[in-house]
Amino acid sequence: MAYKKFRATQLFDGYNLLDDQHVLITTKEGVIENIVAVSEAGDDVEQFSGILSPGFINCHCHLELSHMKGLIAKGTGLVDFVFNVISQRHFPEDEILQAIEKAENEMLDGGIVAVGDICNNTLTLPQKNRGRIYYHNFIEASGFNPHIADLRFERSLEFFREYAKHYSLPVESNSIVPHAPYSVANELWEKIIRFPGNHLMTIHNQETLAEDELFLGGTGDFLRLYEKMGIDISFFKPTAKSSLQSYLLKFIKNQSVILVHNVHTTEPDLLFAKETGKKLVWCFCPNANLYISGQLPAVDLFIKHDCEIVLGTDSLASNDQLSILEEIKTLRNHFPGITANQVLSWATINGAKALQMENLLGSFEKGKRPGVILCDDQLSRANRLL
Repeated sequence: MAYKKFRATQLFDGYNLLDDQHVLITTKEGVIENIVAVSEAGDDVEQFSGILSPGFINCHCHLELSHMKGLIAKGTGLVDFVFNVISQRHFPEDEILQAIEKAENEMLDGGIVAVGDICNNTLTLPQKNRGRIYYHNFIEASGFNPHIADLRFERSLEFFREYAKHYSLPVESNSIVPHAPYSVANELWEKIIRFPGNHLMTIHNQETLAEDELFLGGTGDFLRLYEKMGIDISFFKPTAKSSLQSYLLKFIKNQSVILVHNVHTTEPDLLFAKETGKKLVWCFCPNANLYISGQLPAVDLFIKHDCEIVLGTDSLASNDQLSILEEIKTLRNHFPGITANQVLSWATINGAKALQMENLLGSFEKGKRPGVILCDDQLSRANRLL
């Protein structure tokens, strides 16, 4: 069997940065064979300047919104951003499909090999069926009015069935998930979390202070959103708790949950989350947070509490690009204490575990096919090698 051999200034195996005395060996198809010492590698070793890494995992994206790039102004705040997405997302289908293809090409070029993708329709299916990137499809359900819970769940179930019929991987790759605490009625929550096979979940969490204000005291900017959308929330009773502490216990045993954004998650929230014993992963999308509100989560706090951290890009409606490396650069610019080893782990093996694809991706371990990318020493550029 013919092999490819890679050597670089450093080699990140998914867990640790190794020095230039290590050589990565793969098959020509990209299946990992081994990491060996230079003295054992033999001839025909390709040499590079920079850091070799497994392919990146994008744990939160909205590929279906790729046609909205640049459409919504920066700095609107979440409430107006959400309203603009809802009211402006309708374009001719051919334009949407072209934008989806272009966005996936961008992710491929940037070294992304797997995506946790939010789906409110089936428009991404044709592109996903080309099999160029692994996807877990999070079929999103929303509806704050309890009277429409059945209708909204049936709509999501219809989409789920289409994805289940036309898209599958060696791992289960589709879930029905709640959009956000402020957009899902209790009746809809029950249908979502009890849906058979819903083992991997995700939710938009504490992206804005208004989310906590709603649950703490029934105040805040979301009241304006409900009014603009004609949603009667007279049924809603504040919990006098933060958003996270109001909903997290609704998830049931054996459900893994990726909480996305976490801009206003506090230390008491993290302590509460840890005490629940639930399997939680915290996903940061810093460029989207800056785009929408100009704010970032307290990343150092999550590191302090040994949280499982992963990265996402969100959508082109809220980001200038779909690049995990750009998310890494933003995080390290704002939190210079984050090491290269930490952030590469978040972007590779942690992401693969979060999407339950660690048997395929995320690290240079024998039998996996995680992709091979080359980053420069400063983690400012990346090229796909395999």
